Amino acid sequence: MALREEESGVNLQSSALPSVKEGGTSKEDSTAMEEGRRWEDMQVDCLVNIFRRLGLDDLTVSVPFVCTFWWRTSLDPTCWRVLNLRSLDFKTWSQFSRSFASRYRLRTLSFSAFLRLVVHRSHGSASELIFPLSSGASVHDLAYVSINCPRLRTLALPDKLMLEDDLRIPEFIGRWKDLEQLELETKPTSFLETVAAIGHNCTRFARLKVRGLIGKEDASAIAMCLPELKQLELSGSYLTKDELAVIVSGCRKLERLTAKDCLGFQADEELLRLASGIHSFEHEGSRLLGDNGYETDESEQQSGFFYW
Repeated sequence: MALREEESGVNLQSSALPSVKEGGTSKEDSTAMEEGRRWEDMQVDCLVNIFRRLGLDDLTVSVPFVCTFWWRTSLDPTCWRVLNLRSLDFKTWSQFSRSFASRYRLRTLSFSAFLRLVVHRSHGSASELIFPLSSGASVHDLAYVSINCPRLRTLALPDKLMLEDDLRIPEFIGRWKDLEQLELETKPTSFLETVAAIGHNCTRFARLKVRGLIGKEDASAIAMCLPELKQLELSGSYLTKDELAVIVSGCRKLERLTAKDCLGFQADEELLRLASGIHSFEHEGSRLLGDNGYETDESEQQSGFFYW
């Protein structure tokens, strides 16, 4: 028996699956039958319900190698709806990478190949995709998931993208009509276009996380394009009270606003009164002064350079 993942480039040969044998049973299967227990006797739905709660490391490195029944059951697309890649370490010397490469008889583990493997197994049903912070993800990876994960509701992008990849984010966002949550660890160059694409295409969008320099245009875009926004996280950003006021005034349905450890504003009575209609306004650690003790000014904000 040869198992081939055509979309990923990862070939799973019978030699790579020592406990999965065609026309026979593994040692584990035989022991279970001798004791009167068979994995085949367990309801598939029950096992799927267990597997869908596991991480991608267990689903790829552990589960398929237990027995034939577990391997076949793990291929149910329901098990691959949540693709949390951030929990994995793709460095060549990591335990996960070495275990995966050993199991599947590979020289090294490629992030792009692994991404295609798990996306292919989801058969278009993936609803949550979380990229590693620094994965080396390329525009080809983003294009691939934008086509093969049409039902995404939650997306977390890497913190570092090449400029040419950054500029194509709005194009990809426009393909996810069901998108509800987007996490941007750093504000992309195409932020204004991205927010506009969300407002135009994603009618269920409710949560945005972004960190960076939030200027007047950015605040206005959030207020104008995302009036239905319910949760907004800006922690670690640079923005003034004026930008916050624009956002709060435009996003009237905000239930939670998180702006911790920001630079450029302090939650005074005026701002607290303006945000009084928000159920949760978290602003701990935000301040007007920089670490050097000098008050920030508009020229520093407009320069586009902000370090944290």
